[in-house]
Amino acid sequence: MIKYIKRNKFLFICLSIIFIGSYFASLIQTSLGKVEIELKSLEAYDGQTLVYDLYKPKIATKENKVPFVIVVPGFQRSKEALSNIAIELSRRGLTVALIDPFAQGMSSSSFSRLAATTQGYGMFALVDYAYANNFSFIDINKIGSTGHSMGGNAAIRGADFFGKEAIRNNTKSKLDSVYISGYVLTLRDNILKDSKSNMGISYALYDEGAFRNELKGWDAANMEIAPESLRAINNILPKDKFINRVELGKYYGDKASNTLRVIFNEELLHPFQPYNKEATANQINYFEKVFGFPIKIASSNQIWQFKELFTLINMITSLILLIPLSRTLLKLKFFKLIVKPIPDALPVQTMKGKLIFWFIFFLSASVACITFIPMVDIAKVLFSESANRELTWFFPQRMNNSVMLWAALNGSIGLIIFFISFYLFGRHHGVKKDSWGVTISKNELFRTIILGIIIFSIYYIILNLIYFLFHVDYRFWFIGVRIFQPEMLLVLMMYFPMFFIFFFSNSLRVNGSMRFKGQKEWLSKLIAGFANSFGLMLIIIIQYVTYAKTGTVFWTTNWLSVNLLFGIVPMMFILPYFNRLFFQMTGRVYLGPIVTCLIFIMILSTNTVIYLPIK
Repeated sequence: MIKYIKRNKFLFICLSIIFIGSYFASLIQTSLGKVEIELKSLEAYDGQTLVYDLYKPKIATKENKVPFVIVVPGFQRSKEALSNIAIELSRRGLTVALIDPFAQGMSSSSFSRLAATTQGYGMFALVDYAYANNFSFIDINKIGSTGHSMGGNAAIRGADFFGKEAIRNNTKSKLDSVYISGYVLTLRDNILKDSKSNMGISYALYDEGAFRNELKGWDAANMEIAPESLRAINNILPKDKFINRVELGKYYGDKASNTLRVIFNEELLHPFQPYNKEATANQINYFEKVFGFPIKIASSNQIWQFKELFTLINMITSLILLIPLSRTLLKLKFFKLIVKPIPDALPVQTMKGKLIFWFIFFLSASVACITFIPMVDIAKVLFSESANRELTWFFPQRMNNSVMLWAALNGSIGLIIFFISFYLFGRHHGVKKDSWGVTISKNELFRTIILGIIIFSIYYIILNLIYFLFHVDYRFWFIGVRIFQPEMLLVLMMYFPMFFIFFFSNSLRVNGSMRFKGQKEWLSKLIAGFANSFGLMLIIIIQYVTYAKTGTVFWTTNWLSVNLLFGIVPMMFILPYFNRLFFQMTGRVYLGPIVTCLIFIMILSTNTVIYLPIK
């Protein structure tokens, strides 16, 4: 056993880092064991299922009831994306339910096409469940909700929904207090007038989605003068005391009468607002104001960053793990046949060859940049059901559909450019097909496919074991490698063929046209990384340079699709690295795209909305 470990020490080092990192992430998440975390589910309306993590401080008992806060992530986010709020509130003695919104994470889809608006992404059902004394350790008079982006909209709608209910029944609202982050569109008089909840509002000063607000340009996100924030405050004030400018951080109204209001305006972009110490502190201070904390800890004292650090280390290490894992499996008798000598690199580039190379580099990047947004629009037509939030088995992932079309198109264009450049130039300058690593028998290809599936399976088995033992996954902020339910394997099979065109094209180009004799390996991989991601980087650059100059983003209609690229670009950058490493292990271009396509597409699929029919 010791000899086996020594032979595969890199593999065991990676595994050790993951398990140790997960242990420490779990310690932070549970506040050194002072908070119990349990995965739970609730049968909501009409057979819909809400999945959530329940953070229960050990001090919360039947005799010592504590406030209860439901945390609602936004569009394209699962429960783990807002674990920082759950960590900080629970370590201060509050019970917290961190939910997977309907159609996201492990919760079911919703029959409502406006689940955030009509059901609070499932939060309404959980409020009713909690208020019915199904949790003996919570104070039902101190139930709150918080959310970011569309989760913020859910909180606003919750205040309106339960406010209307309270008016009808002449009672206090079940939802005592809400905190709204990153969303002000529904702060309208018809919504605010029936609210019977205390309300904290936090909006990023540089929120890219502010073009939808009533003011335009840089004023749109200025909560000192924004009509949305002024209405929120003036709604609870007598007419003779109406204000025309909000004092940020000042509490207006009265907590006892559920009219308390406060506005914050952190200097942040929209997607990064939840992951900021100041924004988190503002939220902590708000809930201390409305509920009080059983455990007194200063709002500046935050530990969630360390959990993010450990899960980031785990995410990086889990990907590195693929290399020694694959090398170990390739030593098995059944897979040894796959291993072939590494083909010779391409001849040293001539000046003409360099000019052609960089022309193709920038041409491909330009095509990748230009085609992304059109593919977003085409996907809305081709996959109209998911685009309209209707339940379907036909490509049910609204946001991934456009990425899939983009990947298939650019992968195909990449293959065409590859072969054209070879026949017009490469074959006349010493480039041989043997250097591509394409030649493979049916038996070898079959074994390669089996190996790819095994690597994918082991990767996720380890993740599931980590989740079972420590209740954490691999992630950093909103980029995460999550466990998945069985039906996601069917979704993976559905999306795999189209995505594979891109992944195979990348492997062929990285190893068949970007390996030159005399070129340093690190430089070759770096160029390949930028070649694969620069086009999408350009979209982000155009979007935010325009925003920096005008106060309005370049793409408004599809701005959420552009935001999606924050998670995709890192994947695109590291993809060539893995395709090169797998090529060096096998001498062929096939194993890399099989493994990376399976894993990366599952990562994308488990971090997006999905409108699967409810069983």
